[in-house]
Amino acid sequence: MPDVIGIDHIYISVSNLARAEQFYDVVMAVLGFRKNQFQLDGEQHIQYYNRHFGYVLRPARSVNAHDPYAPGLHHFCLRVESEADVAAAAKLLTEQNISVSEPKRYPEYAPDYFAVFLCDPDGVRLEITNYRQERRQRHDDWNNIAP
Repeated sequence: MPDVIGIDHIYISVSNLARAEQFYDVVMAVLGFRKNQFQLDGEQHIQYYNRHFGYVLRPARSVNAHDPYAPGLHHFCLRVESEADVAAAAKLLTEQNISVSEPKRYPEYAPDYFAVFLCDPDGVRLEITNYRQERRQRHDDWNNIAP
């Protein structure tokens, strides 16, 4: 059976590419992503990427507001190494006038769950969280964990 080894890329359709680019230029730079642009079927696309995956913006073909409780994407969570990295990202984003929730622990999710939340200009919800112990153990001990 093939083993999925990661997410290759994620596409986000945006109502205003220039406005989204302005927002994501700040957010993704704070998180260490690089950027390129390309054309696909005559439409400009903007890709932010790191060593692990790409996050691509494309122009939307219809302009319906994002409803996180409708079928589809609820939120997208990016993982950083530590709680300190979550707090640092929040501070840098706030300094760039990006509205971010207060960095804090969410024990209702996991004992060491630390995160911040923000929304892009179209209302797509984003989260930045720490690399929690349960996730580290799952990664490191995969072959020893019962299915």
